[in-house]
Amino acid sequence: MPELTSPVGADAVDFTALKNFAALRGQLRVSFTPRCNIACWFCHNEGDVPPPLTKVDRSRQPRERALNTAGYLTLLGSLMAAGLKRVYFTGGEPLTSPMARPILEGLPQPGPDASYTLITNGTRVRTHRSWLSRVPLDKVKVSLHYFSDASLQAIAGTRIGIDTVLDGVEAAREMFPRVELNTLLQKENAHEVEQILDFALERRLPVQFIELVGTDFNEARAGSAVSADAILHYLRTLTADEHVEVAGVGQGRRVFRIDGIEIDVIHRNLGRHHVGQCGTCPLRPQCVEGFWALRVDHNGGVQPCLLRGDLRLNVNELLDDPDRLVPAVAGHITSFTEGTL
Repeated sequence: MPELTSPVGADAVDFTALKNFAALRGQLRVSFTPRCNIACWFCHNEGDVPPPLTKVDRSRQPRERALNTAGYLTLLGSLMAAGLKRVYFTGGEPLTSPMARPILEGLPQPGPDASYTLITNGTRVRTHRSWLSRVPLDKVKVSLHYFSDASLQAIAGTRIGIDTVLDGVEAAREMFPRVELNTLLQKENAHEVEQILDFALERRLPVQFIELVGTDFNEARAGSAVSADAILHYLRTLTADEHVEVAGVGQGRRVFRIDGIEIDVIHRNLGRHHVGQCGTCPLRPQCVEGFWALRVDHNGGVQPCLLRGDLRLNVNELLDDPDRLVPAVAGHITSFTEGTL
C-alpha cells in the first residue's frame, strides 16, 4: 500500500483551490471504518482494501486505525470552518464502527449552509435507533443495490435477508426528514431496477441510479457493469420532466421528476470535472469521476482522488495544531490541482 505523502509547507499557502472546491459544493467524505458486515463485490471502500478482498485473502487487510474521536472532530471542525460544508459519513459500513456514536453525537451544529449525510447499507439503522435519532443528520442515504434475498446474496455475499435492509430504510424514514436511495446498475440487479424505482416512488424517496466506476478492486467482475440506457428509457415512459446538471464538481447527472420526486441517473456520457493533476494522470483513461470529494480515512489520511492512493496526505501530526492543519490540506489540494504532487 502506498505511503502517505508529507504535508506541503504551511507558510504562504494559496487557499484558492480549497475555496473553489468548497464553492463548487465539493464533498468531504469521512470514513469511520473500512470494515463492513456485508461484502459487495464492487466496493472501493473509499480507497482502502474492501471487504470482499479481505474475505477471500486474509493477508489483504485495510489500514490500521490512527484517528480517535477527538482527532475526527478536530479534523472535521477545522475543514468545515475552512469552507467544506457538505459532509458525508461513510465506511465500510459506518454503523459497524464504535466510533460512529461518539463522533455523530459530538458534531458541531452544521449551520444553515452545511449538511451532514450518513451513507449506510441499512442493516444496522434499526439497531442504533435509540441514539441515532438524536444526532444532527440532515439526510440518510441507503444503498439499495438489490431487492431480493437472491440478489443480495449474489451482490453482497451475505445471508442477511432483504427484509433487514428494507426495514432499515423504514427506520431511517421514521427518524430523519430526508432519506434517499442509491442503486449501482449491474447485471445482478438488472431484473429488479424497476421494482427498486417503484419502492422509492411509493415512499416518495429520491433515488439515484449509478453506472459502475471501475477500480483495481472490482476489475475481476467488470463485466457485471451495465449501461444506464435501460433505466433512462424506462424513466422517459413515466415522465417528460428531464434535465441535465453538470455544474459544480464531479459527476454529471441526468435528473427526472416524477410526481415531485427526484430521480438521478449518473451517466458516464455526461462527463466529469477533471483538474490539474488529472491532466497528466496515468489513470485518467479509466477514471470517470474527477476531483469531486476530499476523503478522510480512519488512518489519518486525506485523499483528493479515489484511484490514487499515492496522493494521500498524512495529517496525524497536525491534529494538535489546527493553525497548521488547514494550511497543509489547502496546500495539498493546490498542489493536486496544479499537478505538482
